[in-house]
Amino acid sequence: MIYHDWIAVLHSLREKRESCVLVTVLTQRGSVPRDRGSKMVVSASETYLTIGGGHLEYQCIALARDMLEQRCQQPRSEEFALAARLGQCCGGHATLLFEPLMQQQPEIQLYGAGHVGQALVNLLATLPCHITWIDSRAAQFRHVPPGVTVRQVEDPIDCVKEAAPDSYFIVMTHDHPLDLALSEAILRRGDFRYAGVIGSATKAQRFRYRLEGKGIAADALARLRCPLGLPDVKGKLPAEIAVAVAGEIISVYQHQQSGC
Repeated sequence: MIYHDWIAVLHSLREKRESCVLVTVLTQRGSVPRDRGSKMVVSASETYLTIGGGHLEYQCIALARDMLEQRCQQPRSEEFALAARLGQCCGGHATLLFEPLMQQQPEIQLYGAGHVGQALVNLLATLPCHITWIDSRAAQFRHVPPGVTVRQVEDPIDCVKEAAPDSYFIVMTHDHPLDLALSEAILRRGDFRYAGVIGSATKAQRFRYRLEGKGIAADALARLRCPLGLPDVKGKLPAEIAVAVAGEIISVYQHQQSGC
């Protein structure tokens, strides 16, 4: 799709939950490709609109994508001398503002589409997250919120193996042995941002004992949240548990440090 309005571009990327950098020409002196206020939007794989093309635009795209890769949270400005720095014949000066938008979008894998899973996925879907909802029972996916990816698979362990680094794993299936197997696979990866398993203190004790027997190191076991969820949010109703878990997820991703 060809866009002529940067607001429409940002709306489209927001719908897709795709991070981007908004690049704006702040000031201009002399001859420059585009006037003050011109904008371009840069995502990890696409560019939208233009600030004039040429080497200036090439350098701005590279800088914007580096900000995305580093997960920068703060805007920055850069001054470009088009002749001295970029070798462009127009020879003016321009200051550009780079604004990273829609950052901190965790990759969340939710295992289990029972009552609690259904309540939780509806909460998580309102957050700036990429959510994959996993269960072996196709009939459980009656109501899927917009933006949520569903995977109906016989062996959910494969999804653990395929997950991106720094993913958030939430385990609440209908099968305790499966919960244990998923927990083992997640802890063996070691590169997760969050790993939580639904259950009582008794279940947590049994799981840790069995996982220790399978050779899972103590420091890895210490990272497993079981019971999961904010401890101060009490209640056993699906909605109450969902609020506690969503609150804990929010507290974790809000404490991630910016890369810039």
